[in-house]
Amino acid sequence: MDYRAAGVDVEAGRQFVSRIKDMVAATHRPGVLGGLGGFGGLFELPAGYRQPVLVSGTDGVGTKLKLAHQLDRHETVGIDLVAMCVNDVLTCGAEPLFFLDYIATGKLNEEQLAAVVCGIAEGCKESGCALSGGETAEMPGFYGPGEYDLAGFCVGIVEKSEIIDGSQVAVGDVAIALPSSGVHSNGYSLVRKIIETQNLSWTDQVEAFGEKTLGDVFLTPTQLYVKSVLAALKQDFTIHAMAHNTGGGLPENLPRCLGSDQSIQIDLASWEIPTVFQWLQDAGDVDPRAMFETFNMGVGYVVIVPSEVGAEAIAFFQSQGLAAWQVGSVVAGRGDVLGLPKLSA
Repeated sequence: MDYRAAGVDVEAGRQFVSRIKDMVAATHRPGVLGGLGGFGGLFELPAGYRQPVLVSGTDGVGTKLKLAHQLDRHETVGIDLVAMCVNDVLTCGAEPLFFLDYIATGKLNEEQLAAVVCGIAEGCKESGCALSGGETAEMPGFYGPGEYDLAGFCVGIVEKSEIIDGSQVAVGDVAIALPSSGVHSNGYSLVRKIIETQNLSWTDQVEAFGEKTLGDVFLTPTQLYVKSVLAALKQDFTIHAMAHNTGGGLPENLPRCLGSDQSIQIDLASWEIPTVFQWLQDAGDVDPRAMFETFNMGVGYVVIVPSEVGAEAIAFFQSQGLAAWQVGSVVAGRGDVLGLPKLSA
């Protein structure tokens, strides 16, 4: 017997690495040392920093991968993987430098995983972040046929004196919302349950989404905010805090950038909840509060600025192609989010 007889094809792994080398190289930026294939990825810190601070983040795509597996569509989940990590690192004011991925599968399918890496590379290029390496693990018997899991790891950099940690947030500041592109990569266990209980399949079309299939709608990749937010940080207006609205929704993510004696008063009338969330709520008979605690509800990222620069900040993000708006304001409180629906009795 040999390793291949046990289900691990080492030669297929070599061929896969060879296939993705050009994709990885296309993401390289100044600072990358060496190429793919070493035991570690090397990156030289950019010049010009007085007290550089490295900011790290890690995440995955969650059960959204189940949808990719079932539809055999893998070109967008790599973008999700990058976005979930770089958007987090960005909240500190950090510029993403490099990214690594971990892909685990039962049996290496070169076409399938090359599509995944293509998406990762696309997300990295859009974020100005180098894909400096990764790991592909073939684990027969651990994952079912056609299944894989993803994890991502990002490192960014910020000047110590310019770290954004929420300590400057003051009562009267305004919260500027940046729109999501859809469900992003959170809440898919509930999404899948709703689809199942409605006896629908991912290839079905429903009236709410026109000619798009459910698969088209729910495989929409997570919005990347890096370029627009980094550009905003170079403007004259001050940013006091930022939040990436992921798992737990606004009730959980906004308090992470507030003081214990502060709250955010949300204006629910300031935006129209996107159709995808209205459909999920109706189809699953989901409590309105549970919707806000599970999904982003159309708000993917929040930037908190002094009230006197709120209009300027909104105009700037709109000039970047993002439909920004004032979603609320900071008030005295206990570190929570006010104005959202209450749980039904």
